[in-house]
Amino acid sequence: MVQRTVLVVLFDDVQSLDVTGPVEVFSGAETHTPGTYRIRTASLDGAPVRTSSGLTVVPDQALADASRPDTLIVPGGRGSRNPDPGLIDWLRVNGPRARRLVSVCTGAILLAGAGLLDGRRATTHWAYSDRLARDHPAVDVDPDPIYIRDGHVATSAGVTSGIDLALALVEEDLDRETALTVARHLVVFLRRPGNQAQFSVQLAAQTARREPLRELQRWITEHPGADLSVESLAARARLSPRHFARAFQAETGTTPGRYVDRVRLEHARRLLEDAGDGVEEVSRVSGYGTPEAMRRAFVKALGTSPAEYRRRFRPAPVH
Repeated sequence: MVQRTVLVVLFDDVQSLDVTGPVEVFSGAETHTPGTYRIRTASLDGAPVRTSSGLTVVPDQALADASRPDTLIVPGGRGSRNPDPGLIDWLRVNGPRARRLVSVCTGAILLAGAGLLDGRRATTHWAYSDRLARDHPAVDVDPDPIYIRDGHVATSAGVTSGIDLALALVEEDLDRETALTVARHLVVFLRRPGNQAQFSVQLAAQTARREPLRELQRWITEHPGADLSVESLAARARLSPRHFARAFQAETGTTPGRYVDRVRLEHARRLLEDAGDGVEEVSRVSGYGTPEAMRRAFVKALGTSPAEYRRRFRPAPVH
């Protein structure tokens, strides 16, 4: 059996979960099947680093002393936004030497800075996807999936999606049984496929400055099945429909209609994940009216039907 070296890059203000999530997955696989993975951590100069949450992590070695890894993992965090030029230089030279190059969260910004994502499709945390696309136009940025594989390069979205990607890599290296065993140990009920959307994006609208509109946002979220037309919402806000639509978009960054669509999608998604209600009942209480209307909304936003969504993303019952 070939033992694969996994090297995790460390730097000050790294996001600790970006490091420990994948490390726990590969460590769990090594415990399940000894001799499969050798996990190493390295900082630029070999010195301890302080994570963005204040933890101190002591690396195994300096990057200059690291042997060529099978899998090179580059985490994200605040430190990835203004990186040490020496780290970018090291990645530019050594990134292509790894059989598999992986980023977690804003680690994609580091890979892009080293030119390692040029001409590739990639993702990152949804809050930084616009920046990645703006600063690195040669990268085909897709802000929706939780991870993307493009050849030997894999990029993942925010924080915990690094666990999903690592589990997929373990399954690829070893087998599904090992990946599922590790997932159960980490209390990850489902190993999410990479094309699942970063659903937090759906409710990423700003909170309105004025209390009446903030209260209306809360009311919409709590009553997705109500009449949420512009006219009805304007009346509740005691504004004319035209004034309301303008004020809402100015303060939230989205139109009332789009906000309502996102709230209803989020509500239906959670019911499909957590409740046993039928699709018809979910569509009714979520404000879609009919299962067909909800199906069209799911296909448009998520690329899958409500029934398929429930099948793939609802946790399996514990026996």
